[in-house]
Amino acid sequence: MLKYKGTFIKAFPIMMKKYMVEQYGKTVTRDAFKKAPAIYRQMLNEVEDIGSDNPMAANIYMAFVFMAIWKAADGAIDTESYRTVIRKFLTQSFARNFIGKSDLNKPEDIQKAKDKYRGMQAWADAHPQYRDKTWDFNFDESRHKDGSFYYFTRCPLNDYARKYGYLEVLPACCELDHLLTEASKGKLIREYTLASGGPICDYWIVGDKMKNPQ
Repeated sequence: MLKYKGTFIKAFPIMMKKYMVEQYGKTVTRDAFKKAPAIYRQMLNEVEDIGSDNPMAANIYMAFVFMAIWKAADGAIDTESYRTVIRKFLTQSFARNFIGKSDLNKPEDIQKAKDKYRGMQAWADAHPQYRDKTWDFNFDESRHKDGSFYYFTRCPLNDYARKYGYLEVLPACCELDHLLTEASKGKLIREYTLASGGPICDYWIVGDKMKNPQ
């Protein structure tokens, strides 16, 4: 069980409504938004506790909103069109406020990103009760000359989706990695995700102006 926080499930539907109605109509949107909060709360009761103050916990709180809305629509939302909704929502509204003014074309901002990721792993190391349940950061500075590279072999969202029947929609939620990186003027180069059956989730992040990154 992960501590309930209602910020995302209350705010996201308000900001998503326009794009949901455009894609699915008013009735599907209204019904999905009505049922989603109860499903969201149930999901937080079912998922393994990784610590509500874990800096990675926001990934669960955010992704579960999209997953709960999809589930609440009871088959009326196909995952490909849902990717379009999520992209419009994040690129046209939320992401600009969430990310701020980070520019991954600047070396100092790439370093800040690296420091942030290592800080997240340090949090897990300092909380052994959650360390084997949360994402595991693995860093390899020798892998690439440019940007930042790390990978996960464990993802609580992947574990939950496989156990409770959300694997169909999870890849649409993985799009957040790309969209939020783009909002910081970056590019995520990725070979694998656990959601698609890969051995890892890999993250090679470079500035979006960089040509032929090494």
